[in-house]
Amino acid sequence: MSGIKTPVASVTAQTEATPAVASKTRRYRPAKWVGVVVAIGVVGAGIGAASNPTSAIDVTDGTALQSHSRVLTVETIRAEPVSAFTAAREYTGAIVARRVSELSFERSGLLQSVQIDEGKTVAAGVALATLDTEHLKTQRRETVARRAQAASLLREMIAGPRREDIDAAGAAVESLEAQVELLKLQTERSRKLLQQNAVSQDDFDQFAFGLRAREGQLKRARHELKELVNGTRQEQVDAQQAVVEQLDAAIEDIDVDLRKSELRAPFAGTISHRLADEGTVVQTGQAILTIIEDSALEAWVGLPVDAANLLHVNSALGVRIEGRTFDVHVSGRRPEVDPATRTRTVIFRLDPSASDYVVHGQIVRLQLEETVEASGYWLPTTALTEGERGLWSCLVAVPDETHSSRRDALRVERRDVEVLHTESNRVLVRGTLNAGDRVIATGTHRVSVGQRVTSIEE
Repeated sequence: MSGIKTPVASVTAQTEATPAVASKTRRYRPAKWVGVVVAIGVVGAGIGAASNPTSAIDVTDGTALQSHSRVLTVETIRAEPVSAFTAAREYTGAIVARRVSELSFERSGLLQSVQIDEGKTVAAGVALATLDTEHLKTQRRETVARRAQAASLLREMIAGPRREDIDAAGAAVESLEAQVELLKLQTERSRKLLQQNAVSQDDFDQFAFGLRAREGQLKRARHELKELVNGTRQEQVDAQQAVVEQLDAAIEDIDVDLRKSELRAPFAGTISHRLADEGTVVQTGQAILTIIEDSALEAWVGLPVDAANLLHVNSALGVRIEGRTFDVHVSGRRPEVDPATRTRTVIFRLDPSASDYVVHGQIVRLQLEETVEASGYWLPTTALTEGERGLWSCLVAVPDETHSSRRDALRVERRDVEVLHTESNRVLVRGTLNAGDRVIATGTHRVSVGQRVTSIEE
């Protein structure tokens, strides 16, 4: 303070000695500068005290130190170890109609008409399309005529020869017998005359050969008469019967082609695709229409083999389709694993009423609860803080060794953890946590590592 008083004294003395000078310098008023300097000194001392807690003790008598050493109260939970947890797994599948058929003709031909369009619902057995059948009808008429001819011949064989034919054959036999008797007499006389050299050898040979010829004709006539008397042989009747049956089969085959020239709905459903129009020459097996049995829908969902094996036939579950929940029952499981997804397809049967809301090909989601074996600790999501290098950490309150005399003296430490599973408001973690650790559940942004806290457990 001596450096400040000296200039003031000198200025005062100068003013008293030289009034003229004093009158000129009165406007500077040195007493006000002294007040400004003192005020600056006080402000500087206050700033120094605020920045230095130690100096603040001297000014505020310890009040600032008490504010700095205030202990924060935090909410903690005990870390309880678990060895397994139940997780809700969601699996995606598709709605599949029980039957989907591409309809086609079993023969080729000209497509004459298509009586149905896409999107139309049809009943089982309704005619959908037809082929031209003119040549089949002509072929059938020809085959029917041939069959009539063969059947007439068969009836004649079964009835046998008429009486008139038998009598005529008998008369022919009698005539030949008389001729044979005459030739025998002539041959005998010619032999006697030959012995007497009354006739030549040629004349005798003519009679002899003529007799043998007539005897052969007589034998044949007698055989034919016997056949007529006995009737037609059974073998001939059987052979003709086979001809008639063969023609019957040919007519039936044509009738089958005629029936198959008309395409009918194999079951009730909805037409989804029309693939050909009138005037097209279609080949055997070429798809004309596609029909879907939309009244009987199923949900096909691929599940891991272990999960699929746990589901039993007729067990009830629920599936979600476009935000709606539907009850389903397990209908069966496919016997093989899908080579692409390595899953086993489980087939779920939907109630028929579901067809009013869902269609073939929609996405279906099935949620199952599974028990997963994993060791860790459940923590609320609010207990996690972002750690280094993309990891996670949590804060725990441990006993403060520097204040061991106080029972509630705790200090904040960090624990690095790994997230194993996440649910709506909690996570399963593992890491440097220990069983029984007091994990700060909420307000982790208000505390820092090393800070003293007290705990309120949930």
